[in-house]
Amino acid sequence: MRFSERYGYKSARETIQIDSIDMELRNSLWSLLKIHVWDRVYQYRGSSYLSDNNPQIKTLCERLWFSHFKMPLDTLPDKWADVSSWLRKHYFACDWWAVYDLVEFIANNFPYSGNKEFIKACNAALEKEVSAYRFVNGLMSRITDETEIAAIDRALESARDPVRTHLRRALELLSDRLSPDYRNSIKESISAVESLVATIVGQKGTLGQLIKKLEDEISLHSALKSAFSNLYGYTSDESGIRHAIMESKDVVFEDAKFFLVVCSAFVNFVESRVAASG
Repeated sequence: MRFSERYGYKSARETIQIDSIDMELRNSLWSLLKIHVWDRVYQYRGSSYLSDNNPQIKTLCERLWFSHFKMPLDTLPDKWADVSSWLRKHYFACDWWAVYDLVEFIANNFPYSGNKEFIKACNAALEKEVSAYRFVNGLMSRITDETEIAAIDRALESARDPVRTHLRRALELLSDRLSPDYRNSIKESISAVESLVATIVGQKGTLGQLIKKLEDEISLHSALKSAFSNLYGYTSDESGIRHAIMESKDVVFEDAKFFLVVCSAFVNFVESRVAASG
């Protein structure tokens, strides 16, 4: 940590980089794009074309032009040098959130088996430069604690549908860098737990109704039952997330992150108990 960060001459927002990217981080992510993506362009007789010699890069560039930048495909240059120059100019001039958009898009659209290595390297750079964002299940997400990331990742990887669908949507709403929807993110997190419990007990209903039955199904500790009953009550009473009056109440990032982490951990716990008892 630098002197200015240790002694408070930089604000927490600047240090953690919540809604900004400093030049060090921008440079690091570009260098990782170069190592893991750009350097895979095949050189043929001293020049590189987006042709059959570079099918993966050609596919990526077409996806970038068509789906990411929304530009006509007939404006895509034939030569990689021209494409690279355009991308570099865009990258170093765009807003901080557009950098994350581009890196996230490439990670999910480059048809290359080493994408996991690219994502791992990006997360290492994001951690080193104290970014508030990490890749979680393929999405650039505003979650910083490694334990929290591990809990959410495990739930997204192993949970059954539609539990996974609810958790994935909760993460997407939480991670939207332009218009995050924390209220509906919480709804999706709670819905994931409701869906899981309903599946296990074989009945439909609200979490408040079903959590009592889950206690018998998996020998759920009474303290855990009470904790989740209380959480559900918080989101269901007249001032809760699900009530219309909540439109006038502030719901912040920390609230939504808390519910996503806790609900993911609960899903992991219940799934492990079901597996152990089965």
